[in-house]
Amino acid sequence: MLNQLMNLTLLGINHQSAPIALREKIAFGPEQLKLALANLKAELSLDEVVILSTCNRTEIIASGSSLAPGKIRDWLAQYHGLEFHELEGSDYHFVNEQVVQHLMRVASGLDSMVLGEPQIFGQVKTAFANSQAASTLGANLQQVAQATFRTAKRVRTETSVGRHVISAPSTAINLAKRLFTDISSCSALLVGVNEMIELSAKHLTEAGVKQITIANRTLDHARPLADQVKAQIIELNMIPEQIINTDIIITATASSQPIITKDSIEQALIQRKHKPIFMVDLAVPRDIEATVANLRDAYLYSLDDLQEMIEENLAHRLAAAEEAEKVVQTSLTQFLAELRSRDAVDTLVSFRQQIDSLKNKELEKAISRLQQGDSAHQVLTQFANQFTQKLTHGPSLEIKKAAAEGEMELISAISKLFNLAGRDE
Repeated sequence: MLNQLMNLTLLGINHQSAPIALREKIAFGPEQLKLALANLKAELSLDEVVILSTCNRTEIIASGSSLAPGKIRDWLAQYHGLEFHELEGSDYHFVNEQVVQHLMRVASGLDSMVLGEPQIFGQVKTAFANSQAASTLGANLQQVAQATFRTAKRVRTETSVGRHVISAPSTAINLAKRLFTDISSCSALLVGVNEMIELSAKHLTEAGVKQITIANRTLDHARPLADQVKAQIIELNMIPEQIINTDIIITATASSQPIITKDSIEQALIQRKHKPIFMVDLAVPRDIEATVANLRDAYLYSLDDLQEMIEENLAHRLAAAEEAEKVVQTSLTQFLAELRSRDAVDTLVSFRQQIDSLKNKELEKAISRLQQGDSAHQVLTQFANQFTQKLTHGPSLEIKKAAAEGEMELISAISKLFNLAGRDE
């Protein structure tokens, strides 16, 4: 088992080793994976192969008897129509137990751009499932996968590495949950369309918020996100009217002037009979006039306000990451020990089978001689002599060879194994 594990190679490119422009070029879409896996396995004569491809990383995990990272890199460049030199210096590779350790860290969120992010675990599981569906996953990588999944679950349950939110949108939603008893019954207004707003929409949806409105200067730009989270779309000039029926406002535009004024919030609060409005301004410069914070029942947070909370939570995650690294190291040690144990069992079985084979051959001869009327004493004596001679012949030659070549550790191991150091019989 351990010998098989020694045929592992991983080649990858991630957010630490390459810019996003290059990462985009070598990413694999879901529709490409089945053919890509089959092509890679056939082209490089691999036993098994898995491709993990996310927005921040593309990694190829392979098992085979003669693997070279350079060949995998060349295949990756060729498959995506790149020049070979474009990937040089932007990749990293691991072999054997390093591969297992790396996968454990990746699945646990310890190698992510956002430390401890939980989505990567599902992405790793999907990568192995895709390989299984494409018939490029075998026993070797299956056992690596199971060890990886067990480790990631242990990290989640035994450490707090993923429990402290460290993105502005997720921090904003956590704050809203503190203000509103039941956030799922709230209505939300998102102003702008960009990564911050997309993350905010995702977190709101996960929190159970069903009434989401997106305001944007160009309606067509907002439509894909609106369709995704089942939101309605309005133009920016409709915001003052919309605020009256809105509990949560999150803004992130590129406007040079405030889009939401103190007056519009003040008028909305009057019509809402001072039902609170929670606001998060993620824009620089600000989308919401800073004086809104002076209004009663208006709760306004800027990016700077959130940053303080994010830094505190990041400190918690970094401390928890140290615990998580220990979990990974312990899991790796246990996994390798299990493989060595299986190796020992396999070796023992082979040893006993060999002894049984020698015994049965000599026993067959002895029985034949007894049936011919030979003396039992002579037959037993010859059986014992022949069996002993054949049993010790091979090891004797190896002991002499080891002595001649100065391999004293091997001789010492044999002495210990057969209890030869002058111990009582």
